[in-house]
Amino acid sequence: MKHVVVLGGGRVGAAIAIDLAKDAAFKVTVADASEAALARIRTTGAIATQRRDLSKASEVSAAVAEADFVVGAVPGFMGFNTLKTVIEAGKNAVDISFFEEDPFKLDELAKAKGVTALMDFGVAPGCDNLILGYLETQLDRVTRFECLVGGLPTVRTWPYEYKAGFSPIDVLEEYTRPARYVAHGKVITLPALSEPEMIDFPGIGTLEAFNSDGLRSLLHTVDAPFKKEKTLRYPGHIEKMHVLRETGFFRKDPIAFGDARVSPLELTTKLLFPMWQMEEGDEDFTIMRVIVEGEKNGAKRSFVYDLLDRYDRTTKTTSMARTTGYTCAAGVRMLAAGLYPRKGISPPEYVGREAGCWEFVRNDLAERGVVFTDRLD
Repeated sequence: MKHVVVLGGGRVGAAIAIDLAKDAAFKVTVADASEAALARIRTTGAIATQRRDLSKASEVSAAVAEADFVVGAVPGFMGFNTLKTVIEAGKNAVDISFFEEDPFKLDELAKAKGVTALMDFGVAPGCDNLILGYLETQLDRVTRFECLVGGLPTVRTWPYEYKAGFSPIDVLEEYTRPARYVAHGKVITLPALSEPEMIDFPGIGTLEAFNSDGLRSLLHTVDAPFKKEKTLRYPGHIEKMHVLRETGFFRKDPIAFGDARVSPLELTTKLLFPMWQMEEGDEDFTIMRVIVEGEKNGAKRSFVYDLLDRYDRTTKTTSMARTTGYTCAAGVRMLAAGLYPRKGISPPEYVGREAGCWEFVRNDLAERGVVFTDRLD
C-alpha cells in the first residue's frame, strides 16, 4: 500500500483525498492548517489528518516525511515553495496549485533528487495539455491550439452570476494577469478580459469568452504558430470585472485612507469572496472545448474535444472539484502504476506524449462520470 499525502484540504484537495482513499492501493493523509477543513475530511472515511501550517517549509517537510506520493493542492501563492520543499524531500508529486513562478526552475533539483513532479495536473491547465501532447504524437505538425474553459454556478445570481469553484484569490489572477497567446509564431500580450466573444454551447446556451493567461507551459513546450486559451463566463460578467479593475479595485499597492493605508485588493477580496463562496449544496458545472488543428500526411486535420460536467448530487461534490481533483488523482494512479517514468518537472503535455498516459487519465475520469467526447472536423 502506497502512502499519499495531500497538502491542502480545501474543496479540491478533499475531493482528491476521498477519491484516492477509495482505492485499496493507497493510504491517504491530508495536511492543512484549518481544523475545520480537517474535521470535514475526517467524516468522509478512512483518511488520516495532520494539522500543519503549510506556509512553513519545516511543516511541509514533516507532513511528507513518510509519503510515497505527494499532492500539492495549496493556493497558488504558496505553490512554488511548497513544491520545492516536497522535491527537496525526494518525494514524487502531482501538483494543482497553478503557481505563477516558472516551474522549470525546479527541474534540475527534481532530476538530482530522482523525483517525478507533474505540474498543472488539473482540468485546465491539465487535460487540455494532455490532449495536445497526445495529438502531437498523432499528427506530423500541430498548427493551432485553442482551449475554452469555465466553471460556473448552475443558478445565476445577481450581480456577478459567479461562484468560485477553487481559491477565489486565484480567480482574481484571471482578471488581472496579462494574457499571453501565440499568433503567427509570436507571443502576444494583451490585458486579461480582452477580445471578448459570444459562443454557443449545446445544453448550456451562450457564454462569453475572454483572453486569460492559461497557456502557461504551452507557450514554450509546444511548437505551434497559433495557441490561445480563453475563460468562459455568463454574458455580462466581463464588463463588471473590467469596471472593477480599471477603477483600481484590484490594485495591490496600498492607498491612503485617513490615517491608514489600505490595499484596494484586500478590501475587494473582503467584499467579493463572501459573495463568490460556494455554499453546501450550491450546484455548478464545468465546460471545456479543446480545438487542435494540424497536418497528417499532407492533409489538414482538426480535432475537437468537449467536456460538460455537472455537480454530483449523490456525493455533494462540485464539478470543479471533480474535474480538477479526479484528474490529479488519476495522475497519482498513473505514477503508481509506473506508466510515466520521466524524472524532473513535467507539465501535462509531456505526459500526453507518453504512450498510454492520456488514455489512462481519460478512462480513469470516465469511470467517475467525467466524460470527454471527441470528433474529427
